[in-house]
Amino acid sequence: MAIFNISNYKRRATRKKKALAAFMRKLGKSTRKGLQKIALETDKEVWKEVACLDCGNCCKQMTPTFSNKDIKRISAHFEMTPKEFHKKWLKKDSSKDIVNKQTPCQFLGKDLKCSIYAIRPQDCADFPHFTRSNFKYQVQEKTYINNIGYCPATLLFVEKLEAKLADLI
Repeated sequence: MAIFNISNYKRRATRKKKALAAFMRKLGKSTRKGLQKIALETDKEVWKEVACLDCGNCCKQMTPTFSNKDIKRISAHFEMTPKEFHKKWLKKDSSKDIVNKQTPCQFLGKDLKCSIYAIRPQDCADFPHFTRSNFKYQVQEKTYINNIGYCPATLLFVEKLEAKLADLI
């Protein structure tokens, strides 16, 4: 399993984002059947090549959305009230989502490991959202294109989809 060189990945993501975005827009309009199955197969391929837990780029540059359930669980771990936890580390963003006050994430260690991995927010656990039940919705919502610049696995996922589907949609 390869560990991505972050600077090489960022250059590649920047260079390819426009073309991959065009492919994903086309895919979003496609009536091709079986896209969910292809996404699941591609997901398995990606994780054979990417060591997600050795990267930490998403934690350095993004913030998850915290649900009330996340806040209760994580604040209990720190023996804090949800209100104390929120005041110390969280804020509401312009969309009224509850997010970290800062990036990189306060729970990201110097070793690029999450210090609360076992109880991390559900948004973190689901990231990069490849296998959600409605792949087509994620394509139309631009989830993958938005994440290309943050996640080497997402870039590889979209590149692999393009290689498999470009001539079929």
